[in-house]
Amino acid sequence: MASCCSGLAGPDYAAGYLILPVAGGVDRAYGDGFSLYVPAWPLLERYPGHEFQTGLPGTWMFAQVSGEPLKDAYSDVEGGLGWWRDTRFPTETPKFIMGGVGLNFSAIANGPAHGAGTWEEPRGLYGVAQLSNRLVFPIDGLNVAQGACGQLFGYGYLNLPLADPQPRGRKGVSTGGNCWTLFLNTANFKGPVAFFLPGFWSESAASDARLTGRMLDAQPSDPNRAVQMETQYVPCKVAADSKGGLFAKLAPVRFPLNHAGDTVLLHRDTVYREDALRKSVEAWFRGGPAASGRVDPRGAFVRQIGQGGYATWEIRWRPGGGEERKAPLHWDSFAEPLRIDAETYGYRWRGPYVTRTRTRQGELVTLPQYYRLERTERGSERWVPVAEREVPAETGLREVRFGRPEEPPQEPYTTPESTDSPWKKPGPVAGPFRIRLGDGSVVVYSWYRFADQPSLVASGLSKQERERMQAKVERIHRAWGIDRDYLIPPAFGTLARLDPAQIVRPPKGLEVGYVPIATYQGLSGR
Repeated sequence: MASCCSGLAGPDYAAGYLILPVAGGVDRAYGDGFSLYVPAWPLLERYPGHEFQTGLPGTWMFAQVSGEPLKDAYSDVEGGLGWWRDTRFPTETPKFIMGGVGLNFSAIANGPAHGAGTWEEPRGLYGVAQLSNRLVFPIDGLNVAQGACGQLFGYGYLNLPLADPQPRGRKGVSTGGNCWTLFLNTANFKGPVAFFLPGFWSESAASDARLTGRMLDAQPSDPNRAVQMETQYVPCKVAADSKGGLFAKLAPVRFPLNHAGDTVLLHRDTVYREDALRKSVEAWFRGGPAASGRVDPRGAFVRQIGQGGYATWEIRWRPGGGEERKAPLHWDSFAEPLRIDAETYGYRWRGPYVTRTRTRQGELVTLPQYYRLERTERGSERWVPVAEREVPAETGLREVRFGRPEEPPQEPYTTPESTDSPWKKPGPVAGPFRIRLGDGSVVVYSWYRFADQPSLVASGLSKQERERMQAKVERIHRAWGIDRDYLIPPAFGTLARLDPAQIVRPPKGLEVGYVPIATYQGLSGR
């Protein structure tokens, strides 16, 4: 009988990074945000359980450092497409989260109503404000339409002038006015979605005064970002033959292929000066001509792809349940880093152990599944791909299958019901409404006046400050639709689609100045 390995079943797994060679040395003036295009695809043939965690290609946006670098002051934006251990309703298709990280992971903000902590002691749950009046942001993350297979997902963060600096903000901390706003470019939704509230970053200074003015609320972003694909867990199985030789079988890992048979991992990593968008929006808010919202390419710089790139994937296992061992995959034996053009990076696959599969959505390559542990001439160990027939039957690896395990049903996401909570005071003006997503979950959402949404009510901003933001957002709702470009479009390829159930229309009379906020997400509507 075939055995079934899952992310929760055994101690053997693969992990590592793909390092993408994006050139550095960009002028610090390009500190008003970034955008890029990465493919959306099912990395594994079958979802292996909640131990699975990996991002697709992504980046880390830090604040620029002014003066001496601070020690023990990690804080950034590092969300993107992927799968996380706390994803409650996963499928083989990735989801998108915003991934704001407060000081040394003391707070995390992944989207409206999604973050670290509890509603009694929130640590990022109120860190993001909804901006779009056309897109519901599910608490578990934005859903890419099921079946995505290498289509390009465009996203980035630009600094919109939505908030005023506060000399004494929440907890008495000086807070800058930077509103790092998520912009998307997909086939069925384009434009701004949501933004990190400046206080999410500045709150760190309440316990450490040296951080005042040094976080993302007050500093530009560093344009010289790393771009990598971080994989923390892919299930595998290691077994020995009668002679003590070690063999491994990896869960089917797949990458998308384009028309040339290559994999695109990154396209048009672009950084922006303040004159790309923010200056025109500021002038508009002061009474000048309406800003289109489209970035001005004269204020943009596309970072160039360098030579090289490499992988650090390795297999880790515990012989007899003891101390962990690890050895790298001989990645270069089947994968060649590829500078497709000056703005595009990917891989070309080779050798007899990679296989290609054509699906209705596109073509995929599956990496070698079987490996033998060998010692190199220098004395180090590495896992070398081999054919299935070369794996001794006595290892049992040929019969191993990697299926989706049976797991307890996930608890739903809920939000406070107390009448004096920011969710109820002043509360929504319409709803609740329900949508069913491709991940099988039901999202319940209601419409709030922008300035009265829970994260803004909980932010510590005064009524006057929130009303100034309301006036700006009403201008955006009137002028910026969801069916035209804001980010610089890709030079080739097809854009990925969001799950269309998330795209909504405001009720009559609430078309301007109101936003949809998810209040519940579970496997059944409440």
